[in-house]
Amino acid sequence: MLAGMSDAAPLDPEDRKIITLARSARARNGVPEGAAVRDETGRTYVAGTVALDSLRLSALQTAVAMAVASGATSLEAAAVVTDAEAASDADRAAVRDLGGPGTPVLVAGPDGALRSTVPAGETQA
Repeated sequence: MLAGMSDAAPLDPEDRKIITLARSARARNGVPEGAAVRDETGRTYVAGTVALDSLRLSALQTAVAMAVASGATSLEAAAVVTDAEAASDADRAAVRDLGGPGTPVLVAGPDGALRSTVPAGETQA
């Protein structure tokens, strides 16, 4: 079983929503990752990977930046849909900077299946 996963805890509908939004962003834009974050008021921000010659941002970093630029002051949760098994250190740091170390980061595969949920302040091996 992956870190943070539990068979006893079903996925909250609001968390399922941000995974679905992240998955849609990934598919719609044909990018390696899609992400969505939910701010303290329940608003969601959705993004895909940015890969320009002069600018590289992961989907989760982009979603956090969009939230900040829109006036969010905190995050309730973050989700990333990726082929990777875990959120990167940089992704968790971006979520932690806005949401705090306890903000859950949900990692799902391209099929939308939850792989792990880890607090933004936790390091992954």
